[in-house]
Amino acid sequence: MNFAVGFKPMLGTSQSMDNLEKQLICPICLEMFTKPVVILPCQHNLCRKCANDIFQASNPLWQSRGSTSVSSGGRFRCPSCRHEVVLDRHGVYGLQRNLLVENIIDIYKQESSRPLHAKTEQQLMCEEHEEEKINIYCLTCEVPTCSMCKVFGPHKDCEVAPLTNIYKRQKVQGVVVGRE
Repeated sequence: MNFAVGFKPMLGTSQSMDNLEKQLICPICLEMFTKPVVILPCQHNLCRKCANDIFQASNPLWQSRGSTSVSSGGRFRCPSCRHEVVLDRHGVYGLQRNLLVENIIDIYKQESSRPLHAKTEQQLMCEEHEEEKINIYCLTCEVPTCSMCKVFGPHKDCEVAPLTNIYKRQKVQGVVVGRE
């Protein structure tokens, strides 16, 4: 895959994830954005609840008009750049949702909840056939090997089994031995 000069793809490192998380923090509640996330005209983002809280704090008279018009119309300032945000008759609910940020948050949460070993798992490759993954176990020689070694190589006359089956069997035997 070609990348633009100076651009480095994210490799799932903890530093990259930490940097991403910092971009997903609401400037009001200082937590990761909660859905729905709204984008202000100045292009800054807020949790809709936080936007409503700022609006109510900036417009205390609106609260006395009844619960149906608490967030309709009015204005407040963006907490990041102080740009004035003018709301239409829909109030905070008229602000555009930032679906991109919401999707990034979903992906971030999914990635950060994956076990660490699953992220760093590596596939062993055959020393003799460098492009081949080690995927079988030679029962005769008692060594892991690749399919090419079985078909064309030193293990063509040996008895083999899928590596996953052997791994599962060893794991079960280890549990049984551990109980004795």
